[in-house]
Amino acid sequence: MLDSASPSVASIDHWSRRIHALIGDFDFDEAARSSGALVRRRAVKSAHALLHLALARGPGGFSLRQTAAWAHMAGVADLTDASLNDRLHQSCDFLGAIVAALLRARTGEAPARWPGRSVRIADGTCVSKPGGKRGVSGTDWRIHAVYDLGAGGFNHLEITDAHGGEAIDRGAPVAGEIRIADRGYANAKALRRFIDAGGRTADLTAADFIVRLRWNACKFADLEGQSLDLIKRLRSLPPDRQVDEVPVKILGAGAPLPVRLVIRRKAPEHVEAEIKRLRRAADKNKRQLDPRSLIAAEFVMLATSLDEQAYPASEVLTLYRLRWQIELAFKRLKSLLHIDKLPAKTERGGLSWLYAHLILALVVEAEAQDLLDSFPSGPR
Repeated sequence: MLDSASPSVASIDHWSRRIHALIGDFDFDEAARSSGALVRRRAVKSAHALLHLALARGPGGFSLRQTAAWAHMAGVADLTDASLNDRLHQSCDFLGAIVAALLRARTGEAPARWPGRSVRIADGTCVSKPGGKRGVSGTDWRIHAVYDLGAGGFNHLEITDAHGGEAIDRGAPVAGEIRIADRGYANAKALRRFIDAGGRTADLTAADFIVRLRWNACKFADLEGQSLDLIKRLRSLPPDRQVDEVPVKILGAGAPLPVRLVIRRKAPEHVEAEIKRLRRAADKNKRQLDPRSLIAAEFVMLATSLDEQAYPASEVLTLYRLRWQIELAFKRLKSLLHIDKLPAKTERGGLSWLYAHLILALVVEAEAQDLLDSFPSGPR
């Protein structure tokens, strides 16, 4: 039985209309036909009806049986829960095409502080299947994202299984972009791919990155080509030096990649918390803690391709602190849209459910941006 908290036909219609308004040039019927989502139309007559079903089953919070009952009462479709399950399994590519169209329709705004530049943040989050254990192959999904601070929302979303690793070049760079990423993205080959894809031309500013480092994530050389021992560098810093930077080259990425290392000493309470975390992790995994990790725990270490004159170390550190914005965006996906409450156990069922949530998330972001852009009014 459907309860009073169930989504109404009007609410599903509202979100469907907003999707159409945002991507008005997108041919829903052709996308459904070419993807194989609507080869037969006996029970589901149109792409719009299929979208309604996906939204009701996904962010609407219905079970398959409830969705089928709701669709019958609302006049959307007349099918059994088993037939609905088949339809949703076939709709993954169709729903993924809608997500891609919504992302293409987004337009970012460059920050006024750095004309011609946009700040974007890369990160990912896991969604587990019912009864699954995170990190175990075949038991969870990864949502890889790039969040645009100027637009106030995602401009890249990608779903992979547990084998889909983090990489800073998921989501093609655009000219003038500054992409920020955490420690999991400090991979020499991926950083090289990102720089090559966003390379400088005569008319466009290159894409750049700021990425946090683990002490052993990359191999470095100084400008003369001599190997750089990062831990030795950290040990040699005077206790009163809060910020340090050094030009280096990252090795192992084809041609050496020139970057700046920006190092900031942490506050004592943050050092203590990090050391406790490292020791807990070592105990849990029954391994010996590397003493070099204890030295690195005293510092925040960043690698950046940004120019030293235009972006001094203090601004690089300030920019990196904006990374928490994407973590808030993921929290909204989970706490408000409940994207982490995945009910489907099959691959295709999980994909259709996740894509439906991402569609609604992008529409909600667009509505929120419209509200922020509107001129406030009140009693005269």
